[in-house]
Amino acid sequence: MAHPAPLVAPRETLAAELKKLLGTDLLAHVFTVDEDSITVERDAIAGVMIALRDNLEYQQMMEIAGVDYPDRAERFEVVYHLLSVTRNHRLRVRVSTDEATPVPTIVPVWPNAGWLEREVFDMYGVLFAGNPDLRRILTDYGFQGHPQRKDFPLTGYIELRYSEEDKRVVYEPVKLAQDFRNFDFMSPWEGADYVLPGDEKAGGTGEAPGKGAPTPMTAAQVKASDDKAKAPPPPTPKTTDKPEQTGAGAKANLKAAKTSRDGASAKPATKAAKTPATAKAEKAPAKAKAPAKAKAPAKPRKPKGGDA
Repeated sequence: MAHPAPLVAPRETLAAELKKLLGTDLLAHVFTVDEDSITVERDAIAGVMIALRDNLEYQQMMEIAGVDYPDRAERFEVVYHLLSVTRNHRLRVRVSTDEATPVPTIVPVWPNAGWLEREVFDMYGVLFAGNPDLRRILTDYGFQGHPQRKDFPLTGYIELRYSEEDKRVVYEPVKLAQDFRNFDFMSPWEGADYVLPGDEKAGGTGEAPGKGAPTPMTAAQVKASDDKAKAPPPPTPKTTDKPEQTGAGAKANLKAAKTSRDGASAKPATKAAKTPATAKAEKAPAKAKAPAKAKAPAKPRKPKGGDA
């Protein structure tokens, strides 16, 4: 299975060309997973870069990275990544150094190396002789140490913060807000040898203090409780199935007919008397009326007095 790196054209004769061009400055050449890596003399790095650029057509310097091997005498490696645009090929160049020995700068060869060398200096503490502006580039002013070294401490007693009063970044001793800074990492659920704050207030559990919080329910009890909560509620019984539940029925009618305290009594409703006209209208069948005849138009009146 091919690796996911961009496709690079192979250079079959690169090993011979490197050996002929660099001579004794070439210490090692490794070809692994379709990538060429060479190790060269530290003091000859600037001349090697010029030769690779002018003779083997590596026109661009893409990246400079640092690597830390604490067990080595020269613990640091500075790795340069070159790209040949015309040959579609990449080359990795390595040099090794220690904390005190500087590496010659390659800023005159590739000006973009200035920023990249500053990054390696900031992260690893590697010195670059001849760099025109070798300052920290990622960490803040006055930062102590180099963060990407393998022996850089992950915790400490100094904190860095921005002071609004001083208008700058300041270093101060770490101040913990907790009243107790010594912690026992034994889980109280497994059983501690002391009474945890608040456990002395718990009563009725039947367990000795200092043994942690008791388990409220077993797994079976928890499952039974969950099943009970998921069960549908029982149906609500109807209240209108029997007359005594609704207030109707013979007994209710008798009770309603009794005289109340204010003297009023319940009387059955009587039918209203009909008027003679209403009784006559109910007896006589309804007859359809004939449509009314249209009236003849009126004749025009003759003028009086012989007026024309």
